[in-house]
Formats: sequence, structure tokens, C-alpha cells
Amino acid sequence: MRHLKITAVFIFIFSNMLLAQEKTWNGPSVDLKHGKLKVSENKHFLVFEDGTPFYYLGDTGWELFHRLNKEETEKYLENRRAKGFTVVQAVALAELDGLNTPNAEGNKPLIDNDPLKPNESYFAHVDWVIKKAQEKGIFIGLLPTWGDKVDPNSWGKGPKIFNKENGYKYGQWIGRRYKDFPNIIWINGGDRDGGGDNTAVWNAIGEGIKSVDKNHLMTFHPWGERSSSEWFQESSWLDFNMCQTGHGQRSYAIYKRIIVRDYDLKPVKPCFDGEPRYEDHPVGWNPSVLGWFDDADIRQAMYWNLFSGGFGHTYGCHPIWQMLTPGRDPVGLARHNWYDVLDLPGAFELIHARRLIESRPFLSRVPDQSLIVPAYFPETDYVVATRGDGYVFVYFPTGWSADIRLDKIGAKTLNAIWFDPRKGETKLFETIPGTGIRKFTPPTSGRGNDWVLILDDTSKNFKTPGL
Repeated sequence: MRHLKITAVFIFIFSNMLLAQEKTWNGPSVDLKHGKLKVSENKHFLVFEDGTPFYYLGDTGWELFHRLNKEETEKYLENRRAKGFTVVQAVALAELDGLNTPNAEGNKPLIDNDPLKPNESYFAHVDWVIKKAQEKGIFIGLLPTWGDKVDPNSWGKGPKIFNKENGYKYGQWIGRRYKDFPNIIWINGGDRDGGGDNTAVWNAIGEGIKSVDKNHLMTFHPWGERSSSEWFQESSWLDFNMCQTGHGQRSYAIYKRIIVRDYDLKPVKPCFDGEPRYEDHPVGWNPSVLGWFDDADIRQAMYWNLFSGGFGHTYGCHPIWQMLTPGRDPVGLARHNWYDVLDLPGAFELIHARRLIESRPFLSRVPDQSLIVPAYFPETDYVVATRGDGYVFVYFPTGWSADIRLDKIGAKTLNAIWFDPRKGETKLFETIPGTGIRKFTPPTSGRGNDWVLILDDTSKNFKTPGL
């Protein structure tokens, strides 16, 4: 009997190990052999040269070049590859005293803090990091500088070193250096206002890069609860929009205000949330009253963004962006070392959304709230819908029921499936007629009990995610 119990325990543990392995990403996160990235024909997505859709799953590794040595970089990048991340956002001239505090290799980025005198030893390390990411099939979302070097009138030690003239020349220099790397996405800006006196400098940096680099796309990283579209929608260097919904919101209202708006702007450009609420970040910087963002917050922000028009999504973890270690001053009440929070639940659960999105026709997907019969939903419990060729996804954040217009899908019969975004598993609900209006209630309810309803046209014979 004891032997049988041990065997049963072993089988249980082994089965769960296999399940965990199955849900990690095998091989490079993306296949760079598909070619350069470009904007899709419908202007709402990014694709490779050969037409393969690109799912942007980013991580905010802002201090990657500045604070991690080679061994730590390998550890971090491998962890993100295994979780299916396709982009790491990192800053060449970093936020946390990036000009005057040397990197982990002992080098500062500039000589005499002059952007026209880059330090070759520092940028050789940046080269190494980008090539290491390339080996793992990860793009680097490369910020030429953090915003305090352009606009010092907020947080960050600066100093201000950029103007219109040297910004253009620095843009040309860094653009020329990285134009032939296959895994670069340019991110102009750096958590700052794009307006006022800043506009000319950001335009100069963007135009400088684009004058020499015709191979890579570019966006702009705005400050909190804003979007790049507010200043640069018609700028030739801006290929797609990035918004920052920020670290104080638990409401769908911010997505209505930014993502929903950006999706409908003209000229049409892809849009997404490039800095949402971070895991293990104090809500509104007030943890004693509001607590800390957790994995439920991470999933909610992600699905709201994706189903409201975002072509991808960026994750963040508060200790990781700053690469916090003992002896360093924590920023914004961060409470853990970066290497201790690599495997928080929210980081693990992102891969399920990637696999769900990639399991259906990618480029036909549009946000469509008209699928939901108008009803009252609290902004913290807001139900959102998106549809593509032969399918519909509906996100239920907390268990509220919703009436769905099945006629709009255009199918005779539908498979109704509940997808668990915590585990990446599905439960086949039933096969139903594709007519009329039907009320759907998630299997569980309450905070942290979010579900995605999948409605598949049975004639398409889609594979059920998670099975």
C-alpha cells in the first residue's frame, strides 16, 4: 500500500512537471528567418516580410544594459524566452543615473556626457546583449535615451544633454550602429511628454534614426496615461502607437480613453499598451491603502488591451524594470530583488494569451463591442469582445454575465468554449445554434476569476486551445 501511495505521488508530480514543461516556450521565441517587421496591410498589426503575424509580448527591462552583467543578462533573457516573450524594452542611456553611474562592466555610455562622443566599450556591451537576445528569438525594443536627458523637469537625475541639433546627429549614429541587427524595434521617447519644447528634440532623434535605418519600425514611449498619438500621429517616423495606461488604474475607463480612441484614428496605425500596471507595483504608489498589483491585475490589463484593439501587450514587474539588488535604493517602494520575482504568476500567465491569439486567424481580428447587448458593467468588471474570421473572444474579468448577439458571427452553429487565462486550459461548453441572443455566465466569479468565452464557427474546425 505504501508503495502504491509513493507511486501515485510520483505520477502526480511527474504529470505536473510535464504540464509545466508543455506550457513553457520551446526554442526561439520568434523565428527571425521570416524577415523584417512591417505594418500589416490593414494597418492594425505588425507582420514579418513574408506575411507571418508578429505577436508583440514585451517586458520592461529598462535597466538591462545598465545594471546587469553578462551572466545576469543570460539568466534574465533565458527566463523570458521560456515564457514566450518576444520583445524586451531596454534603454541605451538609462534612467537611473545612466550617464554618471557606470554599467555592470564598469563603463559609462558617453564621454563627458556628450551624445556625440559615445563610449565604444559601453556600446560593445549593448551589442552583446542584443545579439544574445537575437539567439533566443527576442527583439529588443531599443530606447535611444530615457526622457530625463531631454526633459529634466520630472523624475530622473538627467542631466539634460539633448537639443534638436545633437539629437538628430545622435539618432543618426545609433541608427547606423544598429540598422543591420535583425531584432531591433525602435522606441523613441522615454516616459515623457512629447509636447512643448520636447517635440522638436523627439522629432530630431526619430528623424535622425530613420534617415539611416530603413530596416526597423519605430514607436514612442509616452508618460503615464497618455499615448504617442497625441503628439506624433502624423509623424513619418512613427510606425505604430504606444500608450502607457500606467500604475494607478484598475478601471476599463483608461482603455476607452486611449486604446479605443487610438484604434480609430486616421491615419490608421497599430496601437498597444506598452506600459500597463506592473506586477508587484504599489497601486497608485499607495500600498497601505490600495495594495499591490497582482496577477489578476496583469491579466485584466492584458485582455482589456488586446480585445480593445491592441496588436500586442507589454508586461512589467516593478523590481525587474529597475533590476533591483541588495545595496541599491529601491524606486517607488519596490520590495524584492529582481531575480526573486522572475517567476511571479502574472509572468507565467502571459503565454496563455499569446497561444490563444495565435490559435485563430490573426490579422482579421477587430474589437467589436456591438456583439454584447448593451448592459451596465462597472468599469472594474467591464466585459469586452473581439472577433475575427470565424471566431469571437469575450473577456469576463470577474464573472458578470453578458448577453451575446450570436447572429453577428455569421455561423450556423458555434462551439462555445470557456478558456481559463490562469492555466491556459479550456472547458467545452456546448455546441449551439448561431442565432439569436444568448446569456453567458462564466464558470466562477469574483476578483481573480476571469474567463475568456470562445465562440467558434464549427465549420472552421479550429483546434481548441489548451487541449
